[in-house]
Amino acid sequence: MRRSTDRILTTHVGSLPAPRDLWSLNGVDLGRLKQATRDVVRTQRECRVDIVNEGEVTKGGNWVVFVNERLTGFEGKPPGASISLLKDSADWHDFDEFYKAAMEGGTLFEQTRAAPEVTNRPLDWNCTGPITYCGQAALQREIDCLKEALGDTPPSDAFLTSTAPASLEPGRENLYYKSQEEFLFALADAMRVEYQMIAKSGLLLQVDDAWLAALWDRIGVKMGLEAYKRYCAVRVEALNHALKGIPPEQVRYHLCWGSWHGPHSKDIPLADMVDTLLSVNAQTYLFEAANVRHEHEYVVWGRTKLPDDKILAPGVVSHATTLIEHPDLVSARIQRFANLVGRERVVASTDCGLGLRCHPQIAWAKLKALSEGAALASRELWSKRSAA
Repeated sequence: MRRSTDRILTTHVGSLPAPRDLWSLNGVDLGRLKQATRDVVRTQRECRVDIVNEGEVTKGGNWVVFVNERLTGFEGKPPGASISLLKDSADWHDFDEFYKAAMEGGTLFEQTRAAPEVTNRPLDWNCTGPITYCGQAALQREIDCLKEALGDTPPSDAFLTSTAPASLEPGRENLYYKSQEEFLFALADAMRVEYQMIAKSGLLLQVDDAWLAALWDRIGVKMGLEAYKRYCAVRVEALNHALKGIPPEQVRYHLCWGSWHGPHSKDIPLADMVDTLLSVNAQTYLFEAANVRHEHEYVVWGRTKLPDDKILAPGVVSHATTLIEHPDLVSARIQRFANLVGRERVVASTDCGLGLRCHPQIAWAKLKALSEGAALASRELWSKRSAA
């Protein structure tokens, strides 16, 4: 991905507001999908976003559910395991009344209920046979829609999202492979097909990994920190296996803490995950840095050596609040990171996907604030160097 050589570049994590008729991709007319992709690319440009995507409209707007139809070897089962795992945390126990109200009101993941719920897609699966990738046609449609919408913009200034093997494990029970590790690497081998197709198209590949950190207060606390870090290391090993042969400069890795609208009082600190983050064979790392649970963690980069070939894309606007960040605040957040790791190695981003977390009007306003703040930070950061 491009560095911020003459100004702070902007991007986002992936999901953007999607038209309701695209949330179920079955039977969607290709012409309709292409038009929606053109619209979302155009709106990003109007918001002055530099490195864009198709807003995940070609995935039905969901960062993980889309992949279910692209993998063989699974049979759907009644929901239960994934919801139980989500609820099995100290945070959910401590704030049980809040979570009950949010779940009943449908506001845990989107506060204004502007995003439709997709109830006809299984969330839990049994692995009953060999895992292979069968989503080539669907993925090629995504690639074609985005590249066509880009026009003269080079594909290297756009990205498509996919999912990390570690974030495909939850909700999927292994009934076929001899061990969980064998199951994990089978997932990695299958997803490698998707990763390679995206990279070979010339687009940037973004790998989303929301569960790796979010599992801490579900399974990690019981294991202890060192054991959990070993658990994470195996998952990163599987991801790096799947990324083999793809130039790191084409890879963006997004780590978050689940990003539901809740207290997040038991999130694992970034300081305990930063080594895991940097062990992923990616050039660019996207992570939450604007919400009130994690904003203070920018200081981690003052005591952590960022390899010279890496780029940080911290969230400087958050999905976690409906308040629109003032551009001056966005600028200040950007400058914190630039002063620690260098302005050329900072790209301004969002905490998480805005499409599943914010009302559409709020989502687009936040992207405008992101770009306005980046412009302010650019003037400040480049004027300092000129004055020196």
